[in-house]
Amino acid sequence: MAVLPIVTYNDSVLREKAAVIKHLDDELKALIDDMFETMYNSDGVGLAAPQIGKSIRLFVIDGDVMMEEGEEPFGPTAFINPSIMSKTGKNIPMDEGCLSIPEVRDKVFRPETIRVKFTDQHFVEREEEVGSWIARIIQHEYDHLEGVLFIDYLSAFRKRMHKKDLEEIESGNREVSYPVVSKS
Repeated sequence: MAVLPIVTYNDSVLREKAAVIKHLDDELKALIDDMFETMYNSDGVGLAAPQIGKSIRLFVIDGDVMMEEGEEPFGPTAFINPSIMSKTGKNIPMDEGCLSIPEVRDKVFRPETIRVKFTDQHFVEREEEVGSWIARIIQHEYDHLEGVLFIDYLSAFRKRMHKKDLEEIESGNREVSYPVVSKS
């Protein structure tokens, strides 16, 4: 397994709609392993393929560290060609951050429960209804596959509040504890 560099804010791959994965093979399994390794190395709870420069419909999550006592663990899971079938419940505000936008956090409103259909890392088709942190992480990573970043949900005022941070990230002047590739 390898730790891959993460692309940072304003790289064009983060704004593309990712392509459907057509071949489930050993090469994809190796990429999934590398993505888990990269996510753990970066202290993340999710990582989408566009964040490592690959515009394909794949992300990995492991949100069990965020679970409240008594909640059922979801476990480390890969989502190949996911589709969010429904979103229900109240829009809940929570602070979000992103490995591609290091050390920038802000409140984002997202539905509390989703139903998602996907193929997992064992190439098994699944459909799950999830809530809490897992629903939030999935929605955040799914947005990456659609070319959407969490900062896109912020008001113009909140975006201006982060302008200096975003410029620092874009220029490559942000100190980060994991390997990144800045747009240059």
